[in-house]
Amino acid sequence: MEWRHSGSPRPKRFRVQKSTGKVLVSIFWHQEDIIRIDYLQRGQTINAEYYSSLLVQLKDILKDKRGGKFTNWVLFLHDNAPSHRPLSVQKNLAYPGFQFLDHPPYSPNLVKSDYHLFSGLKKQLKGRHFSYDAEVNAAGETWLDGQISEFF
Repeated sequence: MEWRHSGSPRPKRFRVQKSTGKVLVSIFWHQEDIIRIDYLQRGQTINAEYYSSLLVQLKDILKDKRGGKFTNWVLFLHDNAPSHRPLSVQKNLAYPGFQFLDHPPYSPNLVKSDYHLFSGLKKQLKGRHFSYDAEVNAAGETWLDGQISEFF
């Protein structure tokens, strides 16, 4: 509501175009390159069961990269999101031999994905319009593939 004279024109209302949505990506990476990229399907949420299955897949990928040998010297750092905290996830972290590092809250030194990896990706995709999720995925992977090993 607003005060106006009876003869004044009505205020214009702007219509906001609804966004097509967001793409949720889980990226597992280390100091040399990307290990695994997982795209969450629309309508699905990351819960303990889904995240645990990702950890098992990650173990298999690391085994393949290391020629079938898997050591207990994999230090695993992830944030304290609700899907990362359940006991079932902690057991699945211990099962493949990952050593879990506690993530101190509000520590910019340990959140390299947010401040380094994803900020560069967001800058690359900023202002571009995509019709399908597959286009976003391809653009993101192209950018990640173009990064040199020193970036990681």
